[in-house]
Amino acid sequence: MGIEMKGHLVLLLVAGLGLASSSRAADGIAVEGGWGDDSTTMVQISLTRQWDRKWFTDGNWYLSGYWEASVGHWHSTDAGGKGIWDVGFAPVFRFQPKAGGVKPYVEGAIGFHLISDTHVNAGRDLGSAFQFGDHLGVGLVFGDKGQLDLGYRFQHLSNADLKSPNDGIDFQQIRFAYYF
Repeated sequence: MGIEMKGHLVLLLVAGLGLASSSRAADGIAVEGGWGDDSTTMVQISLTRQWDRKWFTDGNWYLSGYWEASVGHWHSTDAGGKGIWDVGFAPVFRFQPKAGGVKPYVEGAIGFHLISDTHVNAGRDLGSAFQFGDHLGVGLVFGDKGQLDLGYRFQHLSNADLKSPNDGIDFQQIRFAYYF
């Protein structure tokens, strides 16, 4: 992780902690870091709000989820690469066990993103500031109160051919969350 990426991560973390402490709507905070197409790195901070609703509760597992609001920064080291800010919002569905000390999960989401620039680098143009973002992830919830979460996500962003070009971009992310 380069010095510039570490600096952005610290800035996002401080901003997120400030927002989380002043927001009664959030019940968790997450930090993500990852890498993507065309030598693009990303850092992101998210505020989460767990849903009160659960489905398919008859067995040992159930389906629930949370709202996620995020702010991130991408940087491409390829020729013509630049920094891009990303603001997103998504409902995240999570399938997890009802009981256990360490609980594995599978999750997925489709949400909306606004990006500050459509040109990631000279060879990749996302076409519009409005992007759809979807992800699939796996992870573990742990801690004495289930307050810690470590996971992996594969995320894809594109404008779904609403505007040409629509090169899209994929990211692999490591995510750490803390629930208040």
